[in-house]
Amino acid sequence: MCGIVGILTNQTLSRERLAHTIAAMADAVAHRGPDDAGIWVDEKQRIALGHRRLAILDLSTAGRQPISNETDRIWTVFNGEIYNFPSLKLELEALGHVFRSKTDSELVVHAYEQYGDNFVQRLDGMFALALWDQDRERLILARDRPGKKPLYYYSGESDFLFGSEIKAIFAYPGVSRELDPQAIPLYFTYGYVPCPGTFYNRVSQVPPGSYVVVEGRQVRGPFSYWKLAYPPAGQERQVSEEDACHEIRKLLIASVERRLLSDVPLGAFLSGGIDSSIVVGLMSQMIGRRVKTFSIGFSGDRAFDEMPFSRLVARHFHTDHTEFVVEPKGFDLVELLLWHHDQPYGDSSAIPTYLLSRLAKDHVTVALNGDGGDEVFAGYGRFLRTLLSDRLPRPVLALGRNLIEALPGALRTRPRIARAHRFLLGAAKPLNERYLAWCSFFSRELLAELLADHVPAVVGGSFDACFNETEMQPMLHRLLYLNFNTYLPDDLLVKMDRMSMSHALETRSPFLDTALIEYVAVLPPQFKVRAWKLKYILKRAFADLLPKEILSRGKQGFAVPLDAWFRSDLKELVEDLLLAETARYRRVLRHDCVRRIYQEHKNRVRDRGDELWTLMNFELWLRKYRVAGV
Repeated sequence: MCGIVGILTNQTLSRERLAHTIAAMADAVAHRGPDDAGIWVDEKQRIALGHRRLAILDLSTAGRQPISNETDRIWTVFNGEIYNFPSLKLELEALGHVFRSKTDSELVVHAYEQYGDNFVQRLDGMFALALWDQDRERLILARDRPGKKPLYYYSGESDFLFGSEIKAIFAYPGVSRELDPQAIPLYFTYGYVPCPGTFYNRVSQVPPGSYVVVEGRQVRGPFSYWKLAYPPAGQERQVSEEDACHEIRKLLIASVERRLLSDVPLGAFLSGGIDSSIVVGLMSQMIGRRVKTFSIGFSGDRAFDEMPFSRLVARHFHTDHTEFVVEPKGFDLVELLLWHHDQPYGDSSAIPTYLLSRLAKDHVTVALNGDGGDEVFAGYGRFLRTLLSDRLPRPVLALGRNLIEALPGALRTRPRIARAHRFLLGAAKPLNERYLAWCSFFSRELLAELLADHVPAVVGGSFDACFNETEMQPMLHRLLYLNFNTYLPDDLLVKMDRMSMSHALETRSPFLDTALIEYVAVLPPQFKVRAWKLKYILKRAFADLLPKEILSRGKQGFAVPLDAWFRSDLKELVEDLLLAETARYRRVLRHDCVRRIYQEHKNRVRDRGDELWTLMNFELWLRKYRVAGV
């Protein structure tokens, strides 16, 4: 893993100034690559590339970046791993290409020489890269298929800038943090700003599975080179369950095996859930020694503590297991996490992910995880709710709502009854509104109360686009496609990348292997959800590998006990940030609504932990960074 940065300018700048500036941009992401640093400035002093290296393959200086082809006419900076590197290198060598190192980054320049812009399609892995063609004066930015590795860019009047993280772009002189007002309602709905947007004007993301071309003064793209495809209803792959189990097992074994290639120590995150347990089980059969595993738990709240399950799996596979317990004081990390994300981020599980990564880094440099299993094999309870809501008659839904609303207020606030009420309220809505209601931090109604009059309240666009693209697919596949293209790259993979790379820890996700994803996508929906059981075919494929207690447990999720923390240890912090007369958010949010949300939570009228978390992140961001427009 690494950090990459670049400048493409139309200004007349000295070589020294360009070198100094690109070095400063690279230093802004030094945490991503503490092992080495490199810069390159072209002879016309028009482009500069910078790199911070985390050495994983070929630890020698031969792997230093930026790296070029034999004639020094094509240059690249690369972040990630190419898992088909050995076979693709052999193919290119047979075609006459000469390699000077054993790194997969050098593969990029030779693949471009051979295949032109189609080179990206030949790369199978997790990556973000920039490639400069000196002869054509042409820059290409590209990102891997699911969006594991980040890549941001800024297009100004005279300068085009890019970086692995937004902070590298803001290290360039004269670039201001100018708020995009459209980001505010999106953030309070999803907990993130959907790709390709960010919180900042002129700062965009290269979408997953896409590339951008900069030629002259024109920025073209993004161009999609890969999109996960589900077949229309009735056209799924016809295969027996036994054959599907065999193929899934073969593909996942191969995926784990490819991700064990490393010249540094590696281990695995272990939550005790299905996905991470399968990965650890397969690793234990492959590496010939005890797998180093790492888990996180929470003090004082068993509902959020998965450590009993992770211990069970660790004993079952005889791993070298290490644990850490998160206390409420872990919230002290919030400002540091905000710095790593560069913008407000609503997923509070970033706290344990950060601590888990810090714990693992003390022992290994690479960690495998179970990310993607829920998106590929259907592991979320909201999938079941959506399928159920499609089958329940509307009179039944209305009757249920009326019965709950007739209950005394104290009863309606009990967690299970509150969840049932939320389900019934959303179940009668159209699909896009229904699913959005169940995934939102702030409902449409509460969002309308929260936003000041001058703030636009346009949300739902990313969900609508995904649903529109899958009108001919079965309901479950529409939901899987949506999650793969929104929640996975915009939330889960962002969290894992920033929190692991904050400690220069490389994480790898076997469930996001291209061959596995594409195979499972074309299987019938009933292979994924059967008799209201999630991940049916995955559990069957690995029934002999896992303990029965793991196979039968429901999904818990990597959640944080915010509700309890905000009523106890963190109560004063919430009040200081959100109830202060000087709170910055007052310029774009209604203070009376924020106060009411806090009072409802404090008085146990309703659990508002997630809403308070998003509000605190937003306020801290406004306080810590000079954001124009707020």
